[in-house]
Amino acid sequence: MYMEYETPRMYLRVLKPEYAPQVLNFYERDRALFEKYEPTREPNFYTVPYQHTLLRAEYNLAIRKESIRFYCFRKENPNEIIGTICFHDICYHYSKSTELGYKFSSQYHQMGYATEAIQKGIEIMFRDLGLHRIEAYVLEGNTPSMKLLDNLGFEKEGLCRSNLLIQGNWRSHYLYSLISNLDT
Repeated sequence: MYMEYETPRMYLRVLKPEYAPQVLNFYERDRALFEKYEPTREPNFYTVPYQHTLLRAEYNLAIRKESIRFYCFRKENPNEIIGTICFHDICYHYSKSTELGYKFSSQYHQMGYATEAIQKGIEIMFRDLGLHRIEAYVLEGNTPSMKLLDNLGFEKEGLCRSNLLIQGNWRSHYLYSLISNLDT
């Protein structure tokens, strides 16, 4: 596995701590959007020192192939983060699985960037890491995310009731999965 990949329109990179200002800018640009779907953040999450520490931890997890977060950059502007895809809880034992998470800046929604990045991530997880299954949880009512996963070939397995604490409320999520076709 590499720390940088290329798609037709983007670079996907595992970032080092010196990118903390750009990462903070990415999160702040769409803070209200992202917080609708994620757990309550630590009070100092929106600071450069916090992002620096987080990037160091993420980089070390990527080295060990336990969790891999790629930040997405358009080739036209290789210094601006437009999104992120993350494969976390990577299990190499019996299930050979991981969980997918993603977010993209609102100005780049419905332009195919998320699809392009996740397709590359799926290829890396199945081909390079030899995983068998990728799971994704989608908040009830998040229709764009459901359509994205459907278009990528994920199958809806069912509703996980009251399974994640989002902004102080227990929320239900649909579980989606994608099984590798490289196993057969």
